[in-house]
Amino acid sequence: MKKSNNKKIRIISLGCPKNLIDSEVMGGLLNQSGHQLVDQSDSADIVIINTCAFINPAKEEAIEEILTLAEEKKKNNPQLRIVVAGCLAQRYGKELFAQMPEVDLFIGTGEVGNIVSHIGNLHQEKHKRNTVITKPDFIMNSKHPRILSSTAASAYLKISDGCSNHCSYCVIPSIRGAARSRQPDDILQEAEILIRRGIKEIIITAQDTTNYGRDLKGRPKLSTLLSEMAKIKNLKWIRLLYAHPSRVTIDLLETIAANEKMCRYIDLPIQHIDDDILKAMNRKVTGAKIKEVIAQARKIISGVALRTSLIVGFPGETPTRFNRLLDFVNETKFDHLGVFTYSREEGTIAANLKSQVSEKEKERRRETIMNEQAAISAAINKTLLGSIQEVLIEEKSDRKDYTYMGRCRRQSPEIDGVTYIKNSKLPTGSIVKCKITSADEYDLFGEII
Repeated sequence: MKKSNNKKIRIISLGCPKNLIDSEVMGGLLNQSGHQLVDQSDSADIVIINTCAFINPAKEEAIEEILTLAEEKKKNNPQLRIVVAGCLAQRYGKELFAQMPEVDLFIGTGEVGNIVSHIGNLHQEKHKRNTVITKPDFIMNSKHPRILSSTAASAYLKISDGCSNHCSYCVIPSIRGAARSRQPDDILQEAEILIRRGIKEIIITAQDTTNYGRDLKGRPKLSTLLSEMAKIKNLKWIRLLYAHPSRVTIDLLETIAANEKMCRYIDLPIQHIDDDILKAMNRKVTGAKIKEVIAQARKIISGVALRTSLIVGFPGETPTRFNRLLDFVNETKFDHLGVFTYSREEGTIAANLKSQVSEKEKERRRETIMNEQAAISAAINKTLLGSIQEVLIEEKSDRKDYTYMGRCRRQSPEIDGVTYIKNSKLPTGSIVKCKITSADEYDLFGEII
């Protein structure tokens, strides 16, 4: 009897939403070719770890995951095949190949679309361990299948891949390649497909969404794309992430304000406010421009929720420059804010800069801002008491006093808080109107009207 070539495959996805989409595409291609996707490593023939390598904590998480699997393979399942994909493989695959003999295959970010042939080769009798690191130029399209959770009410939609900003601290252009945008018609086609699959919220993502279209003929605009997407029937919410402050235009802000389906929410990673630090980071924006964009957003989009991310401990961040950032955080009062400590990445310009800050001091600065932000966030949430919010129900809660949890328009998945709802029975994916009755530092609590 001929042995089936179809395998049980588990995909572990690490890192950002852009990486998650690559994992979903690989899952879709494998499923389409007859392989079975499983949730547990002990029932898998092959485990694919789609890795991140943006900063040190991401690399450490990926290495730990690989080593855990390697130990499992050694002790309990010597036939298990381990594939390391994505950014860590693209960046360090050739070095790791020698150091991790338990890993059968390393494939870079350019190989997402070739995953089926790679998996097919793994179980050939003559197969040998291999590393396939090619030019990072893969970009998905609407014809690529994606495996989504059967209960998913939201989905990320990647409008471009790669990045051409070349911030001095960042390795993304070398790992993901130059910025390359998808055609507007193809993006809208994928949005239609997602809605037909029951998705209610589309979250627009890319390394830099505001750079969209600059590499395409005719230079299509992000604002036009969003306006066209808002016309799609049964699409309820559209959310915008990763908007570079140097390219947030009045036109874009007015588009968000004018379309009911657009969440009044912008993710605006500013990284810093001090001009000398911004220049050293090669952010191509000034502190004054950042403040101007924030003021414009709040003026044009009534009730807009602003999220940002910051980097503390960048080389040359003196106490004075840090305090300038801290004062800005307290004055601006972002609705949501995350802080990274600067990660010294080899191959970047910033790695060679003088005046590096100690790890202990970086962490102290991170905690200082996060403590301030907790108070700011709590105060903002309390202003929402008594307000009516639309809430997208995502899953049952593990709290006894609140049966369900979801998100309102001002909350993005994974990175912001959630809204807990009191109710006995609600279908996942439904959008309900709730009155906010309680709030803490990050989460909201409500009951259906």
